[in-house]
Amino acid sequence: MLRKIIWMLLSFSLLSANCVQANEPVENSVTQQAEQGNALAQAKLGSLYLLGQDGHDKDEKKAAEWMLKSANQGFLEAQVIMAAMYDRGLGIEMDVHKATAFYEKAAAQGHKPSLAILGRNDVAKGGIAFDYKRIRLGAAKQIPNEYAKQILRKK
Repeated sequence: MLRKIIWMLLSFSLLSANCVQANEPVENSVTQQAEQGNALAQAKLGSLYLLGQDGHDKDEKKAAEWMLKSANQGFLEAQVIMAAMYDRGLGIEMDVHKATAFYEKAAAQGHKPSLAILGRNDVAKGGIAFDYKRIRLGAAKQIPNEYAKQILRKK
């Protein structure tokens, strides 16, 4: 009986050790893939820094660095996040022209919120007056964290 208990405890500890080891390569994998130029991995790593999750301290500057690498490769969500980060000066120097350029890139891919932020949606054509500056600033406050969460759910 004692042998069975010892064997069960030993088996459980080995299984637990394997679970811990299984989690480490996943994180290392994202970092490694990001360093190798994978746009999704770069956006995920930027998201981890932006949100301060999974062992990454919240660091908006590092988030902007990784997100910019992804955005420059054409990754849509990263482009939108960079636009918002440039609009707010979040982790990067505020630059409305660079923000607009990233919204333009996202809009060129058919991103409807970017089209709306730029005043190019169908509602704008209907003659309804909108305060686009206010919409843009509101979006810039919400986009980074919400899009970062979406990126982390991507496979």
